[in-house]
Amino acid sequence: MRGKHMEHKTQVTQKTQEKNRDLTVGAPGAVLWRFCLPLFGSVVFQQLYNVADSLVAGKYIGEAALAAVGNSYEITLIFLAFAMGCNIGCSVLISQLYGARKIGEMRTAVHTSFWVSGVVCAVMMILGLTLSRLLLALIDTPMRLMADSVLYLDIYVMGLPFVFFYNIANGIFSALGDSRTPFLFLAASSLSNIGMDILFVKVFGMKVDGVAWATFLCQGVSCVLAIIFVFHRLHSIKSEETSRMFSFHLFRQFCRIAIPSTLQQSFISVGNIIIQGVINGFGTEVIAGYSAAIKMNNLVITSFNTVSNGISNYTGQNLGAGMVQRVRSGFAAGLKMMGGIGVAFGLIYWFAADWLVRLFMEDPSAGALQSGVSFLHIVAPFYVIVAAKLVADGVLRGASCMGPFMVSTFTDLLLRVALAILLSAPLGSNGIWSAWPVGWTIAAVMALTFYFRGKWQTSMSMNA
Repeated sequence: MRGKHMEHKTQVTQKTQEKNRDLTVGAPGAVLWRFCLPLFGSVVFQQLYNVADSLVAGKYIGEAALAAVGNSYEITLIFLAFAMGCNIGCSVLISQLYGARKIGEMRTAVHTSFWVSGVVCAVMMILGLTLSRLLLALIDTPMRLMADSVLYLDIYVMGLPFVFFYNIANGIFSALGDSRTPFLFLAASSLSNIGMDILFVKVFGMKVDGVAWATFLCQGVSCVLAIIFVFHRLHSIKSEETSRMFSFHLFRQFCRIAIPSTLQQSFISVGNIIIQGVINGFGTEVIAGYSAAIKMNNLVITSFNTVSNGISNYTGQNLGAGMVQRVRSGFAAGLKMMGGIGVAFGLIYWFAADWLVRLFMEDPSAGALQSGVSFLHIVAPFYVIVAAKLVADGVLRGASCMGPFMVSTFTDLLLRVALAILLSAPLGSNGIWSAWPVGWTIAAVMALTFYFRGKWQTSMSMNA
């Protein structure tokens, strides 16, 4: 295996080798830190898209606009779930092939991933443009928010090709061990989005549509550049192996990973939509407070998920190379890394909750402020627990061990939805917020149990 590895190195230009990172070499902790730190930075900038939209809407348009953007955001997460599912399917599959040094098959997997993602994207656009008002009505969107919510959602859906193809390009870079390039794209794009938001709303006098179009344009530019760069990178990896434009065999392997990941992400989104419907029954003030606080929470959870995806890439490359012990060492290093991040965010959100919620509103009402602060105070102490779950998830997913991964995730979702509904009546909005820690804790115990049982060690060979 290592001889094959050395042969591969002679086939790659020096410049490309410096950008593609072999995750099967070096101390696991140091490798994960170097690889995952740019991923963490990337997701921070990715979340800036949504945070910037909410900040500008709340500061320059008003509390109702903030509520409308936040309300639509829960729907957009359904579409993002499918894009992320394609990202994970592509990334895990390509990392396994790259770790096994099957370069021709890896290129075929890239082509197959783009074709499948294009078809899925087209279907989601049709559904989104025809059902946006219905979806918003299903979550009891207040009529005063409906027009702006529909407008924001429709513009977002028209930009879905950028979301899907950027996620595929990002997944390819990550599979090759390059987390720096996507970071640079997202940093530039997110900072540009902030400027465009302010330009369209503050200077041009646009409302919610200005916020949505700013995101559309910035995502479009970053998507086109990412695709150009990823194909240039693939071209620079020299190999005598031939590739095809599509493979049904690799399509099935892609689906084996992507479908469970998509279902996981989409069911979580559906669950959040149901919870959003419960929250909407408490009025605009609670909606606005939740819209601000959930952005801060999603920054943490999405960061964890992205690092978890990095652990999946690490696991895929190392299992592809037959290095099971390096995966175990990577798991331990991942726990330390994610645990530290969880403690840091937990402390910041606990002590700065009031200030963070106020960032989103010029003059927040007492109800909106109390709602947002209470949410952060209830969930922040449990970030360490959800971090541990997602480290275990990363290993399971990287090994294509999707059954246990799905079980723990769905348990979390079902508990959160059920408890949010049950506790909202006797405890009000605080009852809804309490559902998060309970779901996270039970799901974390399950995910860690699945990891320590060790069936993931043979999952790839069984799926071959």
